[in-house]
This record gives sequence, C-alpha cells and structure tokens, in this order.
Amino acid sequence: MKKYLVALTLLVSLNSCDKKSKVEKEIEESPPVSLKVYRFDKDFFETPPNELTNLKAEYPFFFPEGTPDEIWIDKLKNAQWQELYQEVEKKYSNFEKQTSEIEDLFKHIKYFFPNAVLPKVYTVIADMDYNNKAIYANDKLVISLELYLGANHKFYEFPKYLEQNFEERQMMPDIVTSFSLGKIPPAREKTLLSEMIYYGKQLYLKDQLLPNFNDAEKIGYLPEQITWCQENESYIWRYFIEKELLYSSDSKLPGRFTNLAPFSKFYLEIDNESPGRVGQWIGWQIVHSYMQNNDVSMQDMLKMDSKEIFEKSKYKPKKTDE
Repeated sequence: MKKYLVALTLLVSLNSCDKKSKVEKEIEESPPVSLKVYRFDKDFFETPPNELTNLKAEYPFFFPEGTPDEIWIDKLKNAQWQELYQEVEKKYSNFEKQTSEIEDLFKHIKYFFPNAVLPKVYTVIADMDYNNKAIYANDKLVISLELYLGANHKFYEFPKYLEQNFEERQMMPDIVTSFSLGKIPPAREKTLLSEMIYYGKQLYLKDQLLPNFNDAEKIGYLPEQITWCQENESYIWRYFIEKELLYSSDSKLPGRFTNLAPFSKFYLEIDNESPGRVGQWIGWQIVHSYMQNNDVSMQDMLKMDSKEIFEKSKYKPKKTDE
C-alpha cells in the first residue's frame, strides 16, 4: 500500500510538471514582447534647469498643472535628491536585465490575457511611497526605483518588515500586484474569508505569471516566514474556525491578518514569531486547493465569489508532525 501511495504521488507530481512544462513551452513559442523603457529618473536629474521646459513637453503627465517650475528646479538642485539619484544610478544605470524580466512577465500576461495592453515603461525616483512601488495603469507602467535599492540601504528608515521587500527581486511581484487590480474584482463582502481569498487569487496569479519566483518572493516573505506558515497552517486554520472569524466583518480583522504588518495578531505568545498577513497565505492555500479540485480556468476563477471558491475548494490544512 505504501509503495502504491509513493507511486501515485510521483505520478501526480510528474503530471503536474508536464502540464507546467507544456504551458511554459507554449509561452516560449509565442510571439516576443518588446517594451519601450523611458528613463524619466535619468532625464529629470540630468536636465539643466534652463531646459526644464523641454522635459515638461516630453513628459507632461509627470508635471501636474499649476505646479510652479521653481518646485522642480529646487528638486534638481537639492543635494539629497541628487545623492539619491546617484544611488539609483549605481544600481540601475543599465536597465537591460530588468527590461528583459518585464518583457518575459508581459509575455506570460499576454498568454493568459490576450487583450492586455502592453505598456510604456517609465522608471522614476519618487517620494518613497511603499504602497505604490510599481503602478500599472492603462498604457503605462511606472516603477519607483528608489524603493528597490536593497533592504539595508542607508537611505531607508522604515520598519524592517517593509524594508525586507525593498529588493530588486520584488520588482516583478509588485508589478503583478498592480496588474491584478484590473483583473480581480474587489471582494463583495467585507468578511475575513473574502479578504483572504481576494489575496489568494492575487498570489495564485503570481504563480502563473512568475513561474521562476519562489513562494517567499511572491508574497514578500523571508524564507523562514514561509516555513512558519507551513509549520503552523493547521493551527492558524483551527484558530480562525474556533474564533468564528471566517464570516466575521469585524473591521479590525484585516489589520490583524491580511494587511501589511510586522506580525499577525492572534493576541497570543506566538504573535511575535508570526509574519504579518498570514490570512493572505491561508487564502492562497484555499485557492490552490480549489484549482486542484475543480476544472475551471484561472481567468474564470479570478471573477468568482469567494464563498463559492471556499465551499468547493475541499481545503484541508496540512498537518505537521508534533
């Protein structure tokens, strides 16, 4: 019996690999994607003040009407802004590698979403808004390079749980996060379950669009944080069930389990050991289970109601040895 189970597990694994390889092979054989990258960060900080008018004409959408030129000239002359530009330039003077990665990402996007618009890509140095590191909207993709200098960069004065995602490797997952906003409808209900499955859909989308990224990179965890979730999956799930949280619309629950935070809030001793957003991770596992147990396309799944996904997912947390 044991040999049979091992053989069955191996067969399922091989079938999964074959299926993935087939999709990846089809993507590889699809038409190439070529994207134009505009280095607004370079153009801005290397523009002499007397040529600002020409730059504004080239990039009008980066210069809001009513803002006096003195504001931009002061920024150009500011020593700290110039130092930040030099730090970005050290790391990203050549953007060819990142351009290739973005093109590969959009090749995957076009495979799954043929009508997706290929954007013009703009690199910028903005105001370190960690909620908007990469923005995909309409026909533009704007990437704030100052937030991809490395977690321990001297210019960062953020909490560690935020800085851990200021790595170059997070650029592609951040782009997918922004892209997903146009593909995943907002949760109809404000329950914890709806929140979890919304993010679970987003993370499953990353599975398909970023096959060469590991789970920690997709969700923005350190490797040990993924391990913690895996080892405590059954405990997390039992806590949600016993506390009757799944269908609760308590406004505090997102802050406890799905929003960016240094740790999740069970209000127990394990809090300090846990990563934030464990609800997102559980939602990811539910969506995985749903897709394994139902013959539905990813595109259709992204539009589905969270309750239906959960009820048909047959989700059971993996048990770990005590």
